[in-house]
Amino acid sequence: MCQEKESPVALVCKYITKGWKGVKEAYGDKEKSEDLQNVFVYLEAVEKAKHCTDELELIHLIEKHRLEKKQILTNHLKSKEVWKALLREMPVVALMNQLGRLTADKFLAQGSPDVAAVCQRIQDEKALKKVSVTQFNKSKEGGENRRTLQRGKLKWEPERDIVEALDCAFGRSIPTVEPTGKRFLVAVDVSSSLSSVAHGSSISTVAIAAAMCMVLTRTEPDTQVVIFSDGAVAPCAISSDLTLMQVATQFIKTPGGCTYCALPITWASENDKTVEVFIIFTNNQVCGRENPAETLKTYRQKSGVFSKLIVCGIIASGLSIADPEDRGMLDICGFDSQAVDVIRYFVLDVI
Repeated sequence: MCQEKESPVALVCKYITKGWKGVKEAYGDKEKSEDLQNVFVYLEAVEKAKHCTDELELIHLIEKHRLEKKQILTNHLKSKEVWKALLREMPVVALMNQLGRLTADKFLAQGSPDVAAVCQRIQDEKALKKVSVTQFNKSKEGGENRRTLQRGKLKWEPERDIVEALDCAFGRSIPTVEPTGKRFLVAVDVSSSLSSVAHGSSISTVAIAAAMCMVLTRTEPDTQVVIFSDGAVAPCAISSDLTLMQVATQFIKTPGGCTYCALPITWASENDKTVEVFIIFTNNQVCGRENPAETLKTYRQKSGVFSKLIVCGIIASGLSIADPEDRGMLDICGFDSQAVDVIRYFVLDVI
């Protein structure tokens, strides 16, 4: 029991419940193990950073103890030198999430050494191996480099070199995805505008559809992509040399028409395509005479394959396509990085 009280976890719990004063009273004069001493010193540095008024001292604390942005007072985040110190050890995903703010606040000026350093960090292959491909959130910096982007009160012009670095990093991260070995048909509904932002994310729906198609076509050898709108289905070739923006451009069509989510399944049946997993991305409320769930059941009977159906209503707050009694159908409302894991586990029968 005594040993448990002296554990690093107990020290952290004391800090959470009693603050730094309580920690000093309980541990300040006690002999501490190496692990306990390391935690004590780290928390002491966090407290010093909270009350630090000297910029050089704060930078020293950040560099020595690898302090993070959330441990730094807001007024210190106005300093370019403080940001430089934070960025040196900041995890890649956290770095990407700060790109919009750093660009808006002029910390990342075009052609500067700071931009070059950020680009190098984003494309570091060792770091990318630790990052899930679904963690790339390009809308933070902006996937478009010819217009001004805005999030809340922030407004900025995307920096071209960083946009290109993000494109490159995204492509390099795709090989980290493990294939399922299934035969996919990915269908993107282009009957309405794809410029909306997905629920559960700050990414545009066209970026989500494009990214998912790129990941599947590069990791699953038997994947076909189609676009569909108002009664028509058309194959869409996505070669490995295309960037995210180029793929997204292929999906941008003139709005209009209705969304018939049964169309891709019917198209696969009429063209004798063997599909184990249908994934449909749509912005619209689903309409049409054919029920996708019933169309899938008919396809299963014809093909002899127990095909699965995943419908992603990217901006939907409610969706009711899947038959709740059918373990091979799934509706997803909104979209975020966790949705990708759900899709993978569903395809592999983990859930």
